[in-house]
Amino acid sequence: MARVAVVPQSRRVPAASSEERLQLLEFLLATNDIAECAERSVEWLATHAGVRHALCAAVDANNTYLIGLAGHGLEPFSATDFKLELDQRSHPIVTALSRLQPAVLPLNGHSESAGIPQLPYLAVPLHGPVVDEEPRLGLLLVGPVLPRVAREARWVADVLGPRIAHLRAYRNYAESQRRLDRDRNLLQAVIDAVSDPILLTDTEGRMLIANSAAERLFAAKEGESEGRQRAVALNNMLFSAALSWSATSPEPLRRELLLVDPNEGSDLLFELLSTVVSDTTHGTGVVSILRNVTDLRRATEEIEDNYRRLRATEAEMRVERDRLNLIIDSVADPILVTDVGGAIIMMNDPAERLFAAPKGAKEEALLRVGSNDAHFSSFVSNLLFAGATMRYRGDITLGEPTTGRTNPFEALAGKILSEHGELIGIVTILHDKAEALERERLYEQLKLASSELEDKVTQATAELVRQNELLRRQHIQLEQASALKSQFLANMSHEFRTPLNAILGYTSMLLQGVTGGEMSPPQKRNLGRVDSNARHLMGLINDILDISRIEAGKMPLHSTEFKVSDLVGEVMAEVEPIIARTKLKVESDVAPTATKLFADRQKVKQIVLNLLTNALKFTPDGSVSVVARYRAPSDELSIAVIDTGIGIASSDQEKVFEDFQQADNSPTRQYSGAGLGLSICRRLADMMDGRITLQSQVGKGSTFTLMLPRHAQRGR
Repeated sequence: MARVAVVPQSRRVPAASSEERLQLLEFLLATNDIAECAERSVEWLATHAGVRHALCAAVDANNTYLIGLAGHGLEPFSATDFKLELDQRSHPIVTALSRLQPAVLPLNGHSESAGIPQLPYLAVPLHGPVVDEEPRLGLLLVGPVLPRVAREARWVADVLGPRIAHLRAYRNYAESQRRLDRDRNLLQAVIDAVSDPILLTDTEGRMLIANSAAERLFAAKEGESEGRQRAVALNNMLFSAALSWSATSPEPLRRELLLVDPNEGSDLLFELLSTVVSDTTHGTGVVSILRNVTDLRRATEEIEDNYRRLRATEAEMRVERDRLNLIIDSVADPILVTDVGGAIIMMNDPAERLFAAPKGAKEEALLRVGSNDAHFSSFVSNLLFAGATMRYRGDITLGEPTTGRTNPFEALAGKILSEHGELIGIVTILHDKAEALERERLYEQLKLASSELEDKVTQATAELVRQNELLRRQHIQLEQASALKSQFLANMSHEFRTPLNAILGYTSMLLQGVTGGEMSPPQKRNLGRVDSNARHLMGLINDILDISRIEAGKMPLHSTEFKVSDLVGEVMAEVEPIIARTKLKVESDVAPTATKLFADRQKVKQIVLNLLTNALKFTPDGSVSVVARYRAPSDELSIAVIDTGIGIASSDQEKVFEDFQQADNSPTRQYSGAGLGLSICRRLADMMDGRITLQSQVGKGSTFTLMLPRHAQRGR
C-alpha cells in the first residue's frame, strides 16, 4: 500500500476561486513561452492547491526524451536536469505518460534513475485538444496525493496541455514560415541571377512569380513612358497567346516567340520552354523560360548561308575528286602521289594493297608494309635529288603484306610543279613485272610442251591407225562369224524340224489310233509325254530361228490396223487351257480409248502371249491381269500384264531380257525354260519402234508393259 501524506487541518489551503483560475488562464493565453507556462502552472498549484512537490515535464520535438520544464519543492534537484528516455517503456513514469487517466506513483515506485525525491506522486498526463491523441505532450507530477490536489492538478493539466500543443504548433508554423521566407528569398535571388526571363503564371496568363529579366519585358511601373507601356502590353498579349498552346498539353512545349524590347523598340526572338505544374494548394500553373536567341538566330543564318556555300564548294570538289579517283582506280597498276617530303598523300586501290595493312592484320603484315614504304621512299628520293630531271625510271621489289610474296615492279616517277614552277608532289606508277616474267616462263614451257605433244600425237596417230586396221579386220571376222552362225542355226533348225515333224505326225496318228488301234492308258501316257517334249523342242527351235532371223534382218513386218480388244480376246482364249489348270484369277481390261493399233498384229500377239504365259507360269496363286490403255501425251498404246507372282529382284530385272538368261539360272531352278522368250519380245518391240518396261518386287509380283506408237513403222 502506498503511504499517503495527510495535511494537518491548520495548514489546509482554501479552494481556488474562479477568479484565480481565470488569472491563470489569462496568463497562459498572454505568454508564448512554454517554460513560463509550466512555471506559472506549478506555482499556481503550490499556492492554490496545496502542492508541496511538483514537476512539469514535456516530450521533446523528436519524441525521444521526457525533459523537465518547471518544478517546486524538489531541492536540491533542479527541474531542468530531469531527462528520461522514452525507450524505457518499463519505467513507471514512461508508463504513466502513455495512460489516459492520472496514475499514482508509490514511494520508490519511480526509482532513483529519474533524480527526483523519492515520494509518492500523482502522474497527470498532458494532452492536446483531443484526449486520446498520440503521442502525449508531457506529464505533471504532483504531491501529496490528495483528492483536492488531484482535482486541481487535473484541471491545470487540462488547460496546460492544449496550450503547450498550441504553442508548439505555433512555433513549428513560425519556424516553417521563416524557412519558407528564407527559401522564397533564396529562390528569388537565384532566378534573378539568371539572365533568361523566368515566369510562373496561372492558367489564365496572370504573372505570379517573375525574375528581374522577365519584369523588364512584361511589367511596367507607373510614370514610365507610354511607348514602354504599349510594348509591355504587346509582349503580354503575345506571351499569353503562346501559353494558350502549352496549357492544354501535359508535355513540355518548346517554340519560338517574337517579342519587343520595351526600352529600344527592336524585335527580340526568344525560345520559349513552357511546362505545366500542378500544386494541391495553389492549383495549376505554367513555368516558362525564355532564352534570347536573337543573336543566335542571326549567327545561325549566317552559318547556314556559309555552310550552304561550303557544301556547294565541297560538292564541286567531291565531283572532281571522284572523277580523279575513278580514273586512278580504273588503272590496274598501282599509282601513288607523294609530297615533297616523300610522304604518301594519295594512292589507288592496287597501291593500297601494297602500302596499307588491312584492318586487324598481323604484325608480319605491318612489317612488310613498312618495308615496302622504305623501299618506295628510297626510290622517290632518287628523283628528289636529281636536280632538273623531271622523270625517273627504275626497278623496285615490293612484297604483298598478306602473303609475303615478293614481286618485281618497274617504277616510273614524275614531278608535279605548281603554276610558279615549284615542286609540290611526285606521281609514281608501278608496273608489276611478275606477270610478264611469268608469261615468258610459261611461253617457254608451252613451246617445250607443244613439241613433246606433237611427238606424242604422231606416235598416237600411228598407233590409232594400227588399232583401226585391227578393229576393221575383227569386224569383218565377226560379221562372217555371225553370218555363219545364222546360216548354221537355219540349217540345223531345218534339219531338226524335219525329223521332229515326222515324230509329231506319227505320235499324233498313234494317239488317235489310226494305225495301231486302241492303246492302253500307260501307252497313251508315254506317247503324250513324247508329243509334249517334241512340241517343246519345236518351240525352242522356232525361238532360235526367230532370233537368227531378227539378227540377220530377215524378220519381215506386216503392219495392219486391228482392234486391240479382239487381239486381247484371242490371247485370253489361247491360254484358257493353261488357266483351267491353275487356281488363278485371270481378267482383262481394255479401255474405251484403246481402240485400234496400226502394227504387225502377229508380232504384237506373240509378245502379249509370251508375257501372259510367263505370268501364269511364275504366279503360284493370286491373280493375273491384262490391261490396255491409251496415253494421249505420247500418242502411245500400252498393254500391261500384271501378276502377283514371285517377282524379280532389282539386280536381275535387266538380265531377264538377255538371250538364254533367267532370273534363276541355278541348276536346281524351280521353273523351266530356255530364256529366249523375253529376249525375242524386246527385239520384236524394238522392230516396231516400241519398248517393254518392267516393274517388280520380290514376293509382290511383276508388271510387264508393252509400249507401242499408235501408228507403228513398217520395219527397220
